[in-house]
Amino acid sequence: MQNSSRDYSNRELIIATIADLLDGIRHVAVGASSPMPAAGAMLLRARNEIAKRERVRISILGSEEHNFFTNGGVELFDCTAQGRVDAFFLGGGQIDGQANINLVGAGPYPASDVRWPGCFGSAFMYYLVPRVILFREEHSPRVFVPKVDYVSAPGTSEGILRPGGPHALLTGMALFDFDKDRKRFTLRSVHQGYSAADVRAATGFDYDEPAVTPQTKAPSAENLALLRGRVTDDLAESYPAFAEILRGENREAA
Repeated sequence: MQNSSRDYSNRELIIATIADLLDGIRHVAVGASSPMPAAGAMLLRARNEIAKRERVRISILGSEEHNFFTNGGVELFDCTAQGRVDAFFLGGGQIDGQANINLVGAGPYPASDVRWPGCFGSAFMYYLVPRVILFREEHSPRVFVPKVDYVSAPGTSEGILRPGGPHALLTGMALFDFDKDRKRFTLRSVHQGYSAADVRAATGFDYDEPAVTPQTKAPSAENLALLRGRVTDDLAESYPAFAEILRGENREAA
């Protein structure tokens, strides 16, 4: 059942979309600073348990309750190399139209004008995880650029075996699919409150789009009930501040 009116926040729409993008996976890994991806994974897990579908394992780095690793990134990389991580999330200070991401800094490297935290294991995960979802809530020309200033992890690779790579790009405005053969994004849908023209104006790279762009599917009443109850409670262990933001939005909606 879909909601006929806007009784949900944009964050809730994004989280529900993440759950849909993860449908069918067994193990999703989430970084230590990724509350919305974590919430989406938890929503999928809750939905599957209610429907008695396949169990979803979630590994949130830094979490005590939602993480079976004891040595953080080392075990995550080992698990990934064994083919035991089905989905992961990557973002970047910059993302371009070929799905290259930049986590190093803006401006000519190495004299970058702005410096970011760095690559860590982004390239490793991007090469090996089958379903990598690029996620960045901010949707602006400074993030989505024609060409990244530094390639922390390439979207595609020539002449090598690469089981992993970009599956989709999700932002605060829209959802894109990525075609690895064509090395190009296609706009799949726009979130309620935005138009295809809004997305085009806020995106620095070129992409394809349908003649009529649909709206991103609204979260169902069942999804919202899970998200506002069980999922927010589960999320509070790893992301207490974000859980409070969701609770505040829920109170406003009520």
